Amino acid sequence: MITDTILRDAHQSLAATRMRFDEMEPVLAQLDEIGYYSLEAWGGATFDTCLRYLCEDPWDRLRNLKKYLKKTPIQMLLRGQNLLGYRHYADDVVEKFVEKAIENGVGVIRVFDALNDVRNLETSVKAIKKYGKGKCICEAAISYTTSPVHTTEYFVKLAKTLEDMGADNICIKDMANLLLPFTAYEVVKELKEELRPETKVHLHTHNTTGTGDMINLMAIQAGADIVDCALSPLGNGTSNPATEPLVATLKGTPYDTGIDINKLLPVITHFNKVAQRLEKDGFLSARVRKIDINTLLYQVPGGMLSNLISQLKSAGKEDKLMECLAEVPEVRKDCGYPPLVTPSSQIVGTQAVWNVLAGKYKTLTAQYKDLILGKYGKVPGQISPDVLKLCTAHGEQAITCRPADLLKDEMQKLTDEVKSAGFYEKEEDVLSYALFPEVSNNYFKWRKARETGVDDDMAKNADGVYPV
Repeated sequence: MITDTILRDAHQSLAATRMRFDEMEPVLAQLDEIGYYSLEAWGGATFDTCLRYLCEDPWDRLRNLKKYLKKTPIQMLLRGQNLLGYRHYADDVVEKFVEKAIENGVGVIRVFDALNDVRNLETSVKAIKKYGKGKCICEAAISYTTSPVHTTEYFVKLAKTLEDMGADNICIKDMANLLLPFTAYEVVKELKEELRPETKVHLHTHNTTGTGDMINLMAIQAGADIVDCALSPLGNGTSNPATEPLVATLKGTPYDTGIDINKLLPVITHFNKVAQRLEKDGFLSARVRKIDINTLLYQVPGGMLSNLISQLKSAGKEDKLMECLAEVPEVRKDCGYPPLVTPSSQIVGTQAVWNVLAGKYKTLTAQYKDLILGKYGKVPGQISPDVLKLCTAHGEQAITCRPADLLKDEMQKLTDEVKSAGFYEKEEDVLSYALFPEVSNNYFKWRKARETGVDDDMAKNADGVYPV
């Protein structure tokens, strides 16, 4: 079975998540007839981008998608206790968000934690099971990475834990394209042997290093039930492997997807035009479509590499890039080998830059200290005693509890704030505000200006233009 990411991860990976709903709408009914396992269309960075740049209410987008996608489940990506934002949220916010996501049309929720700390998935998994009975599949994801502690046994044990928590599917989430084809075969084979027969194994990889098609093929031969692909106009490169070549490869074999390529052709024609628009507007560049082996050499995902280059450019130290790349594995080792995915990738990368520019741990970023002190969750490996000593030099204490246990309920306070500002229209507005307070307020002002016709300047988006 295939999950197509053309409506979310494909344009997030290649074009800063800038595809608008009106560019999806003409082919949604056709996509619904193709026979995909699911269409990944919500979550990830779509929420932030809708509010910040596209002047779309992400909840409206979800409801509008559901009007057309009557047969094919809408899939979303959820960052566990982080939801779609960049901090941990109180349990009442997490539960309410999951409830509303399912109520508004989500049929598969892929939930993951950057550190693979299952405590950070407890609330969201329970909420999916509570509100999703008969309506939503709980797909718990393993953040795949490589290190001395990340063995096949580690991943299988983690998958079993997630299954016991209530996961219907287990996803191998290879966001940085570090998984290699023969390792994919080994991991999938072990998972299929150890998990319950009804638990589906879903593989997610990218094609940054050019290995994506081979990874998918080997995983399928090992027994993977579902793989992620993206239609070719926005497939490959830092996106997911293209859909059409896999459909053609598997046709007539025991792994036949059942998808008719002829049904894909008009949809591909449509998205080629969307890709041209994204390229014309400067969001889609040739660079992100090329193979880049640096990911395998330094374990630095594409987004993290761009961030490193940007930080060094601002400091006028672009010549230090190779030193910084060499420092990343050292910094990662010192903080217990976290997978390099948002937010840990940015935290480790920034600390590596400071180590090169200012001297080894002469400057400690607040986020790196928080990672060391357990405020993002438990890291997989051992933390360097020397670095821990530096992080606690001024009396700071490491925590061992689930980070969200330190948070008080937030929904009532957030609701009061949205109402007092005069922006409350529906419960979902509070959730948007919880995740992105400033961005949401700007969107709410724009919405009010559009509805009342007062103050045209407020009807511009973050790029300073009126949205189409």
